Amino acid sequence: MKTRLEADSIGILEVPADAYYGVQSLRAKHNFPITSRPLHPEFIKSIVILKKAAALTNENAGELSSEVSEAICTACDEILEGKLFDQFIVDAIQGGAGTSANMNANEVIANRADELLGGTKGSYQHVHPNDHVNMAQSTNDIIPSAGKLTVLKLLVPLFRELERLLNALLEKSKQFDHILKMGRTQLQDAVPMRLGQSFHAYASVIQRDIHRLENAQKEMYRLNMGGTAIGTAINVSHSYLQHICPKIAELTGLPFASADDLFDATQNLDGFVTVSSSLKTCAVNLSKLCNDLRLLSSGPRTGFAEITLPPKQNGSSIMPGKINPVIPEVVSQVAFNIIGNDCTITMAAEAGQLELNAFEPVVFYNLFESIETLTSAVQTLTDNCILGITANEKHCEELVDASVGISTALCPTIGYKPSAEIAKESLKTGIPVRKLVIEKGLLCPSEADVLLNPFTMTEPQ
Repeated sequence: MKTRLEADSIGILEVPADAYYGVQSLRAKHNFPITSRPLHPEFIKSIVILKKAAALTNENAGELSSEVSEAICTACDEILEGKLFDQFIVDAIQGGAGTSANMNANEVIANRADELLGGTKGSYQHVHPNDHVNMAQSTNDIIPSAGKLTVLKLLVPLFRELERLLNALLEKSKQFDHILKMGRTQLQDAVPMRLGQSFHAYASVIQRDIHRLENAQKEMYRLNMGGTAIGTAINVSHSYLQHICPKIAELTGLPFASADDLFDATQNLDGFVTVSSSLKTCAVNLSKLCNDLRLLSSGPRTGFAEITLPPKQNGSSIMPGKINPVIPEVVSQVAFNIIGNDCTITMAAEAGQLELNAFEPVVFYNLFESIETLTSAVQTLTDNCILGITANEKHCEELVDASVGISTALCPTIGYKPSAEIAKESLKTGIPVRKLVIEKGLLCPSEADVLLNPFTMTEPQ
């Protein structure tokens, strides 16, 4: 393999001759063999969009020649089209607060831009990674800003899938609204309800998750671009500082604005914690929903068996005909992982010191994973489970008829103690509650028909 020599403040290193990355990227590859996973593709694109915005803003400020700016923008556009992704070689988790990721982008863009202007890779004859591509920037404003832009991009499909899940649950709530079932508290019979009410409750919590995430994403629109190293805006022109965020907004179509306090926005990661917390809450709610689906479909002969989940695959290598609730199971596993990711993100945000948090790479690694896996989990839950759920209506009615939970409705009329005695006797003898209250003269048949009508118990009267 042909190589070229490149030098940095550490020394000289052989770099593959045809590589668009340079010495600093290669050192990072050697130093951080952590996950064997590259930077997230959308994170790379986000960094590159910021580099393009910076070049245009520096050109407008008179700090960068139009020739160099145009070459940088052309190189950025090529990467945004999907080219040169194999040149981003640094690991997703890295030391240095993301300096390696920033320099990987600087070197690739500089080498390609230099090539466009007639230079050769590694010469940086016309375009330099630090002097031109990184002009008026620091890792410390580029990386958190790229993280925010990436989060916003990844949330788009998540919102779409959550809306689909919400609509599917609302449709099931209408479809099942006429079906009586027993409500349960602490896994014991409680009082009657409608199966549609169960699914409407699931829809309500998903609606709340959507609102919670919508509020959390608002914290991603404030950037510390122009703050450079710690928020002082050292090496930044006044024009750049005023126009960089509007330029990013123009390029992305998103309402980005400069943070009110660049020091705060550089050193604190609480916005990412807020997003992660909302993702965790959504994951918790989804897993609880899936716990319910597994219970309600359990059996099919020895469990609740009030609903049937669509069969998706054989459930056992030894037991013929066994079908497992694999979709709810995988959603819960995703939830467990997201909860763990949230813990990592929380600890990483807490671990920052003074004017910078060095642990953004692990925050983004886990946060991007949480968003994407939650998106996929919601999609399969909707398509492979919720849409195909059917109700075992007759069995639901049989359980209501056999339950003593309806005795609760007797309390206002005959009192708690007599109602409790009726319930105990019904459980002991198997005689229905309605028959017992009539036999004992506590209610006449017409009164019993009104008070013990399960449908009237499912809503306020």
